[in-house]
Amino acid sequence: MKTEQIYGNKLISKEQMERDILEFIEIWYNRKRRHSALDYKTIEEFWKQKNNFKNVA
Repeated sequence: MKTEQIYGNKLISKEQMERDILEFIEIWYNRKRRHSALDYKTIEEFWKQKNNFKNVA
């Protein structure tokens, strides 16, 4: 992220940089990375599995 967002975009405003970083964290990092608390599943995988169990009962 640092290389692509910060060093690759030296001419964008501080506000745009803050939006880009927030978007990266909220959309990619939090949804795509694997969480140890979720048995090393992504949030999307966890919710899909939980919804599958809900439909079985």
